[in-house]
Amino acid sequence: MTQIKEKINKIATPEMKKKFGYESDFAIPKILKVVISVGTGSFKDEAKKEAALKSFIQIAGQKPLVNKAKKSIASFKLREGMPIGYSATLRGQRMYDFLDKLFSVTFPRVRDFRGVDPKIIDETGNVSFGFREHIAFPEAAGEDVRSAFGLGVTIVTSAKSKEEARELLRLIGFPFSKKE
Repeated sequence: MTQIKEKINKIATPEMKKKFGYESDFAIPKILKVVISVGTGSFKDEAKKEAALKSFIQIAGQKPLVNKAKKSIASFKLREGMPIGYSATLRGQRMYDFLDKLFSVTFPRVRDFRGVDPKIIDETGNVSFGFREHIAFPEAAGEDVRSAFGLGVTIVTSAKSKEEARELLRLIGFPFSKKE
């Protein structure tokens, strides 16, 4: 069992029950999925797109969905149907493994990291943040730095409010900044 899953079962469930007065364990907010996405529209070179795909597969642990342009935009030299990015939805054990790696390895590797601002939680309890360079992930350590790309991560919860989501994430070890 991963550390995140243990924290949810042993720490978050009783704490959330006590703080918000839930009657049942099923009413307690859970992490439903993690969505990872990357845009490769700026890469002109096909070799860079292939390197980005290879790195993305290593980071996500699964083959991504290819995102295609919905319409043509001449000023961007973009045609309808061209691949412009990748995304992967993680659930179950892969999701917990990714969150473990994110909290314990990736965030500490980011230069000048002082925590994530708690204001990034939206009204429905989801958290979205990004990385400027994918080399913060340990799988990309030996990769070619010239083809570095940014990626976005969204953690989707079943929380009904910002406060519930913030408390759930705080209890499982999400690195919020101290300026709350």
